[in-house]
Amino acid sequence: METDRGNLNKNDTVAFLMAAGKGERMHPLTLSKPKPLAEVHGKPMIETIIEGLEAIGIKKIYVIVGYLGEQFSYLKEKYHNVEIIWNHDYETVNNISSIKAVSHLMGQCNCFVCESDLYVADTSIFDPKLSRSCYYGVMVKGYSDDWVFELENDRIVKVGQEGTDCYNMCGVCFLTAEDAKIISDAVCEAESQENYKELFWDEIVDQQLKNVDMGIYPVERHQIVEIDTYEDLLRFNKEL
Repeated sequence: METDRGNLNKNDTVAFLMAAGKGERMHPLTLSKPKPLAEVHGKPMIETIIEGLEAIGIKKIYVIVGYLGEQFSYLKEKYHNVEIIWNHDYETVNNISSIKAVSHLMGQCNCFVCESDLYVADTSIFDPKLSRSCYYGVMVKGYSDDWVFELENDRIVKVGQEGTDCYNMCGVCFLTAEDAKIISDAVCEAESQENYKELFWDEIVDQQLKNVDMGIYPVERHQIVEIDTYEDLLRFNKEL
């Protein structure tokens, strides 16, 4: 599919929102609605991300859809800079397939890569002055079985699962144009790997850490919340 690139140049910043998954842990809501469209405090989660990105002047926001993807079409009407990209492999390939679907767009300019099942309570987390590739991270004291980062001299040297007293992944990544090209090329090359269908895109970042300079952008848990289950959604809405 030919994609309108909107006359982008290297000084622009774009965003890729991954919204293709089935969100099975959010049943029964996601039997009829994609997880990113679940409402928190009366607003679909994905819209809190879009509005945060728009506030810093993001040139183009690509929403990568799959499961019940037609339900995202209203976003193009509501937000002038949103474009829908289809991930036709979402049912058989892990989220690396969403990055593969936009690999032809990555590397032209700086970009954010965001999961779409996030509630952004504080849109100021999106910093327009970023000049270094980074993952947004929440410091968690004690043991965590989530995705975490290992740091050496302020540089990420490992992206993986489980750690103690470390920054946890919270679903937002910023890549410079140069690093985005390296990652997108590596994602395309990963198709030849035997375990390609099971790969998370973050595992490709981990494989490329010697070639890209990745740091941490610290945020607080109350600023950005990942909602995993239907029970989480009900509890969080009640708390709000």
